[in-house]
Amino acid sequence: MGNQVIKLSTAAQEELIASYQMHAVKPPPYARFSAKTPQCVITVYNSGKVMFQGRDADTEAAKWGTSIKKEPSVPKNVLPEGFSDWSVIGSDEVGKGDYFGPLVVVAAYVPKEKIALVKELGVKDSKLLSDTEIVRIAKDLHVTITYQKATLHNPAYNKMQRTMTQGKMTAIAHNAALSALLKKLDATPDAILIDQFAEQNVYYNHLRSEKAVVKNDVYFSTKAEGLHVAVAAASILARALFLKEMDKLSATLGVTLPKGAGAKVDQVAAELIIRYGQSRLNEIAKVHFANTKKAIRLSELKR
Repeated sequence: MGNQVIKLSTAAQEELIASYQMHAVKPPPYARFSAKTPQCVITVYNSGKVMFQGRDADTEAAKWGTSIKKEPSVPKNVLPEGFSDWSVIGSDEVGKGDYFGPLVVVAAYVPKEKIALVKELGVKDSKLLSDTEIVRIAKDLHVTITYQKATLHNPAYNKMQRTMTQGKMTAIAHNAALSALLKKLDATPDAILIDQFAEQNVYYNHLRSEKAVVKNDVYFSTKAEGLHVAVAAASILARALFLKEMDKLSATLGVTLPKGAGAKVDQVAAELIIRYGQSRLNEIAKVHFANTKKAIRLSELKR
């Protein structure tokens, strides 16, 4: 039996947890998450260490990093002085933790001469804004800055998820949005800032099979919405697009789809299974989430 231990950042832990959510089991003491696949047990401890045990321990651990004994120093997330005043492309995603709806990535370019205007529109950390404010600000941003979206609708998302992690799908979507936006622009940005959802080496490892990868002047940081207004703008635009898609799905189904992945989601998913059949989930949800199994059980109890 193999045994591998690595240490991951909080962002990387969240990515790993989302990836193995469908295999989740009750975690042991001092652990925040545990999953059991046919060939490996994965445990995320409160310390940030992740243990892989089983026949596929080496293979699974290699997807996320190197052994803790060989782990290289983590790159510093310190941005250059004056970065917040640079002309920057910011990139962020929405929908990764939501059972219903797509995964939406937006890359947005805010040149330095428009920073003050964008702030005047009310752009700030999207978590501090209501959905109504998000939609209003996004309409103004749409006619103020240049941006590019990359949307993974549920059928495509679920097909890709059969052969890759959510983190890899997210990285591919970010790279696609950035590549398309750079082709749109007449100017060359001073830098690109990605709201970090994976360690830099893991991010580029996800893209190793892509034909073209955006690498020049790219920075990664957690809480990047507070470091440059371009990331905050990207987050707001992505959220608005996600909300629009959720409204479309809700109208089609005749029920308001809840956000997130909590108990309310399980209840609504169960009702949809009863009404439309389990196969319909592939068109509207991220079926690898644990919510699917819970909803199936609930639907069986209600029949």
